[in-house]
Amino acid sequence: MPEDTVVDTAVTWPSPQEAGTRVREMQIKLHRWAAADRGRRFDDVFNFVSDPATLVVALQRVAGNAGARTAGVDGVTAAHVSLAGPEVFLDHVRSLLKTGTFRPLPVREKMIPKTGGKLRRLGIPTITDRVVQAALKLVLEPIFEADFRPCSYGFRPNRRAHDAIAEIHHLATAGYRWVLDADIEACFDRIDHPALMDRVRARLKDKRVLALVKAFLKAGIMTELGERNETTSGTPQGGILSPLLANIALSVLDEFFAEQWAAMGTGNQRRQRRDKGLATWQLVRYADDFLVLVHGNEYHVEDLREQVSTVLATMGLRLSPTKTRIAHLADGVDFLGFRIVWQRKRGTNKWHVYTFIADKPVQALKRKIKSLTRRLSHLSYRETLVKINYIQRGWANYFKHAVAKHTFSHLQNFIWWRVINWVMRRNRMTWRAIQRWLRTPQGWQPIAFDGVELFKIAKVPVTRYRYRGSKIPNPWQPTTTSPAPTA
Repeated sequence: MPEDTVVDTAVTWPSPQEAGTRVREMQIKLHRWAAADRGRRFDDVFNFVSDPATLVVALQRVAGNAGARTAGVDGVTAAHVSLAGPEVFLDHVRSLLKTGTFRPLPVREKMIPKTGGKLRRLGIPTITDRVVQAALKLVLEPIFEADFRPCSYGFRPNRRAHDAIAEIHHLATAGYRWVLDADIEACFDRIDHPALMDRVRARLKDKRVLALVKAFLKAGIMTELGERNETTSGTPQGGILSPLLANIALSVLDEFFAEQWAAMGTGNQRRQRRDKGLATWQLVRYADDFLVLVHGNEYHVEDLREQVSTVLATMGLRLSPTKTRIAHLADGVDFLGFRIVWQRKRGTNKWHVYTFIADKPVQALKRKIKSLTRRLSHLSYRETLVKINYIQRGWANYFKHAVAKHTFSHLQNFIWWRVINWVMRRNRMTWRAIQRWLRTPQGWQPIAFDGVELFKIAKVPVTRYRYRGSKIPNPWQPTTTSPAPTA
């Protein structure tokens, strides 16, 4: 065995707390070096990937994920790893990495229904592959985060969908009301591997890390019929590393618009452009969903559509001709479950930008409640209320920053009647019996079973989400206090 592949079998595995501290210190250094030198290509980062502290944190994140109970093609879950012993498992993983014998297995295909009857393919890697992907992500993310642009919000630390919506609201209020509502056709399935690897190589020289990234891209898919398909393009959704790789690929779009925004100059210079009949525009992207907001006219958006198509083509991607459209905010745009509309305030002549809840999420919530309250449901009343409450709280927490009071009240009424009718059918109760159960001289009592009370979504306070602009910090640098850019 060559000297550089000798494995240290006497590894002392750190505790999760110690490992977390070491990994964070490593990430801070990588991010600082990447931010200080935008042209730096990192070498010898493989040792960080295979470091015991990195692997401990990676396993901890994989085991703590909701998908830990789901097995890959080898049938192993996080529970099996726990029974065998985490250190035994990590010794094996580290040995494979250090000897260069690690080879990812094909991901297990799982087709997930989408609205409209279509299916989305998810790829479920093995637990071993997930741990190695998580280790890679811990090392690569702080490097590439130094290059990612502020207009990108999806699958990035400390950033969320609400920041993207707040950015759209900020721009629309400033006059950016023509929109290119774009949809990338099968984005995760069609990313060009050579083009993606070229962007990864722009920051990495370490051949062992590059080989690992390429191996995951080429791992293949085991279909639900048991057939193995090669992956010549794309990065299957479901892998821990896939969102980061997709952001690296789509950052070509961010960079294109960032360069154009910089060329438009200062706020005063942008106003002068608009006075001359020229347009200004800005991109807001969340993973593969994005809008281009334009302060100009419809023909400016049409021209931008062609430019976007050209940029995406360099990554093997294209816009969906049926789903990509040009719209004005007076007609409304749906984005990340919200509907953003520029409309007149009732009773006045003033126009404002409003963020409502779109129809699709409301219908999706109703379908979930209906599925839990079918007549043939075998769940107990208590279990059903627990599930309904869990769904309601998560849904309300996501949408509570929209103009949501009316929708929350409507949903509370819908859910109350759905549960009441379910109880009546299941127990063959009459309406008079329901009144005796819940009606008192003081009024209607909450629906409750075995100490679990039906959650009242209408009582969730609706608050405005604070626009953070350029003040969003990443985990590896102090919070910035620079003002948000003017439109």
